Amino acid sequence: MELGMIGLGKMGANMTERLINGGHRVVGFDLSPASVQGVVDIGAEGAGTLEELVSSLPSPRVVWIMVPAGRPVDATIEALLPHLEKGDILIDGGNSNFKDTMRRAETCRASGHYFVDVGTSGGVWGLAEGYSMMVGGDVDVVESLRPIFETLAPAPDKGWGRTGDSGAGHYVKMVHNGIEYGLMQAYAEGFALMEAKDEFGFDLAQIAEIWKEGSVVRSWLLDLTADALAENPSMAGIAPWVPDSGEGRWTVFEAIDLNVAAPVIALSLMRRIGSRDEVDYSDRLLSAMRNQFGGHAIKRES
Repeated sequence: MELGMIGLGKMGANMTERLINGGHRVVGFDLSPASVQGVVDIGAEGAGTLEELVSSLPSPRVVWIMVPAGRPVDATIEALLPHLEKGDILIDGGNSNFKDTMRRAETCRASGHYFVDVGTSGGVWGLAEGYSMMVGGDVDVVESLRPIFETLAPAPDKGWGRTGDSGAGHYVKMVHNGIEYGLMQAYAEGFALMEAKDEFGFDLAQIAEIWKEGSVVRSWLLDLTADALAENPSMAGIAPWVPDSGEGRWTVFEAIDLNVAAPVIALSLMRRIGSRDEVDYSDRLLSAMRNQFGGHAIKRES
């Protein structure tokens, strides 16, 4: 197939390379000319403008958008629509909020275009391992894109599928990332417990390797954790500051809206947010309260 790829950051560039290796023609565009040149060097065609990208593709056009969630997606769609023809297909493979996706799909539908959302997981390993793709959109349109998904997936019949109408793909990816928060937090807390048990002198990298084979907690995430521990057992030089991409928040909001208890995901999100509190105001206030009601000593800053 032939398609345009907009957004050639690390993941977009890796997806472009996997598509080219699979025999697809890809035309790439990015605000950074260096990023465009990067995919040209591996066999893609480059476009200097969105109009040029659209004009270089046969109808019905397929344009994959791989830009940051939020306003960048809307701006890209707004810039593309005047150059598209009825029947052209837009794919959002980023981490968009499913509510935004449903709105964008309706806008595209009103102008005679199709909109497909693809929740994409695989990160920097996707080029070699393939991507897990949760797809939302019209049944026939998704089916027409099968060659693309089969190329990007770990295998043609594994790791991808249509999960429902527009918005469903990003909804499933949102929940996926919420689960990821909980898994990561559980691993981090478990290894922290062993790291604190000085009397046994645990080799955490060794334990991770043991768990990788046969254990009920084995996973690809554990494999990556084992690699991290082997490289830096003490986590020296790494600040205890953990960001979030937003999808964990959306998962918690959705749990509240649906009255579905999701305490592990919610607490994992709160733990990440707490890691960024450089002032630690709440902990300071807790210490002050203990002093007020019990006369407990307050540890002063040096």
